[in-house]
Amino acid sequence: MSILVNKDTRVLCQGITGTSGAQHTTFCYRYGTKMVGGVTPGKGGTTFDIADAETGGGFDGKQKSPGAKLPIFNTVADAVKATGADATMIFVPPPFAADAIIEAADAGIQLICCITEGIPVIDMIRVKQNLKNRPNIRLVGPNCPGVITPEECKIGIMPGYIHKKGDIGILSRSGTLTYEAVWQVTSLGSGQSTCVGIGGDPVKGTDFIEVLQMFQNDPQTAGVMMIGEIGGSAEEEAAAWIKKNMTKPVAGFIAGRTAPPGRRMGHAGAIVSGNSGTAESKVSAMKDAGVAVCDSPSDMGATLLRKMGRIK
Repeated sequence: MSILVNKDTRVLCQGITGTSGAQHTTFCYRYGTKMVGGVTPGKGGTTFDIADAETGGGFDGKQKSPGAKLPIFNTVADAVKATGADATMIFVPPPFAADAIIEAADAGIQLICCITEGIPVIDMIRVKQNLKNRPNIRLVGPNCPGVITPEECKIGIMPGYIHKKGDIGILSRSGTLTYEAVWQVTSLGSGQSTCVGIGGDPVKGTDFIEVLQMFQNDPQTAGVMMIGEIGGSAEEEAAAWIKKNMTKPVAGFIAGRTAPPGRRMGHAGAIVSGNSGTAESKVSAMKDAGVAVCDSPSDMGATLLRKMGRIK
């Protein structure tokens, strides 16, 4: 089993004809994801040719037919009707990305992964309000790397070749640190059940607790790596939930521990104000919940596997 995505997930790309959308549609398709089409207003009725897209790295050589063509639609509703898609990845430019999220939700897409960075906060507040009463619609992101269930489905920008099928769940606010944790776990002989990059923006869709609940209920997941960063209170809230509900081993890391108070470090949500959102408060809460917290990102994988008794 896995969470969020599997080999049967049918995926669209909104913004498929843009540079990033074209590139990552190709990478996801070649990884084995069931990419069923794309959406670009005004280009409905045309096709996206996998062979014509930029190729480069990012996949493991599991190439399907190099001449495969994916249909392009003017609207998500048209795409869902024609393809039965139940997930989408969004590479629409920031000024239009919020509308793209809402369009996908209106069309009944159950999993929306918004990769776009730089969406105005006011736009995301509007999105959150729109999705508030739609419990069957899940938004991951924005400003995130996406979701991957290794060897089954990759939605987003993560490098597929570093992932290995296994039983470690990984969730993170940082895309780069997600990849680092994945590579460490893989190099130490274990694999991943599902990896979820929730994104670093201050207003986003899915947060830590929701993913932790899914990992707790997933029989395929034996342990969890949670990567947070300074700013906000999501990690403290997640730690409280772990302490009360989580029965599986959890390891954690907090990025930005050297950031001066009030300084933005990388992500838009990584802002410390006074005693709120500090690394110290997050680390303390996680340790109090029984989370094995590592001091260096180079020790993330080993910290979890030691807690699970797989390495010394």
